[in-house]
Amino acid sequence: MPTALITGASRGIGRATAFRLATADWTVFGGVRDEAAGESLIQGSDGRITPVVLDITDERQVADLDRVLPARLDAVVNNAGIVVGGPIEGLPMAELRRQLEVNLIGQVAVTQAVLPRIRSSHGRIVFVSSLSGFISSPMVGAYSASKFGLEAVADALRLELRPWRIPVVLVEPAQTSTDMWHHAMDQLDDTAAQLTPDHRHLYAKHLEGQRKGIPKSQRMATPAEGAAEVIEQVLVVKRPRARYVVGTGPRILGALARFVPTPAMDRVLATMGGVPRRP
Repeated sequence: MPTALITGASRGIGRATAFRLATADWTVFGGVRDEAAGESLIQGSDGRITPVVLDITDERQVADLDRVLPARLDAVVNNAGIVVGGPIEGLPMAELRRQLEVNLIGQVAVTQAVLPRIRSSHGRIVFVSSLSGFISSPMVGAYSASKFGLEAVADALRLELRPWRIPVVLVEPAQTSTDMWHHAMDQLDDTAAQLTPDHRHLYAKHLEGQRKGIPKSQRMATPAEGAAEVIEQVLVVKRPRARYVVGTGPRILGALARFVPTPAMDRVLATMGGVPRRP
């Protein structure tokens, strides 16, 4: 049976992918943040998934993968991620660093740790990026920066690993029905609380615009199983493409972003992001 490591497997796309692969007779190692999340994986999969406590920003836990994983690894799905919101002007630098550490640097660290196994098995590397990896939106600039960076890393890695014929694939979902979107209102409150009083005043209309737009985005969110299905396809198809955009709507928006003049696209994104016309 093929073997895969999936980071961020305790919820959302990672959890759905872990279950899907386990059902398809993969040996699945699911990266989780704590023992409780690991127990949930075991119970939910009837013991078919092996949890691995893995904070991808913890150098010791990443290094311990060499001990925990089997000698053969056919795939790594770099899925773990967080969203740091807020206007760039008011974003605490610690929060920006946290965003990049999880969504970019941690992904590279895990990939480096398992690459000898992937090379030996002629396996595959998958990065779960986002529509935000090629379209940057207001009030989530830090998140977009992390995903833009992830896209650059994946593109470079794909070329660097070409002599070994190791596919490196980006999967790009848009709004997905996960805990991130379920708790979007709470996250917005946390974002506002971290701003200085001056920035909270300056961006009050931006925050209110976001608050009004969250319910619509939640209704548009697609099930995590859709992304999990695409990831499974990436792992089994003979010649995977470099990129897979998940969903018809995101594919259309992605195409618009590439061909529509920037001023027109800015108007669309500003409206969608709740940016006011005047301060």
